[in-house]
Amino acid sequence: PARVADLARASGQPVPRDPGEVTRAILDSLAEAYRRAVLGLAEAAGREVEVIHVVGGGSRNTLLCRLTAEATALPVVVGPAEGAALGNLLLQAATLGDLPANLPTLRQVAATSTHPPLTTHHP
Repeated sequence: PARVADLARASGQPVPRDPGEVTRAILDSLAEAYRRAVLGLAEAAGREVEVIHVVGGGSRNTLLCRLTAEATALPVVVGPAEGAALGNLLLQAATLGDLPANLPTLRQVAATSTHPPLTTHHP
């Protein structure tokens, strides 16, 4: 909390007064960092980003996902929290021939195999 307050003061922003405001400042900062990262990646790749997919622990933070959609002006598709493990499993299944080795099919299997189902936050 002290570092957040120091950074707020140094940048001329309101200083968070309680744990809720500190949390909100951190989440706003993360969403802004994601916006800058997406812009940088789009510029480096020479193409527009149309959607952001969030998996892992961050996918469980609904407010962060909503703030990211607002900051980036992009839809944010959320889920699953165990995305890395699911991706690993799908690639192994494709390698063994148990699933077709094409990205659209693997994405469809991932989308229909998660609980809770994937959700989308719109800007």
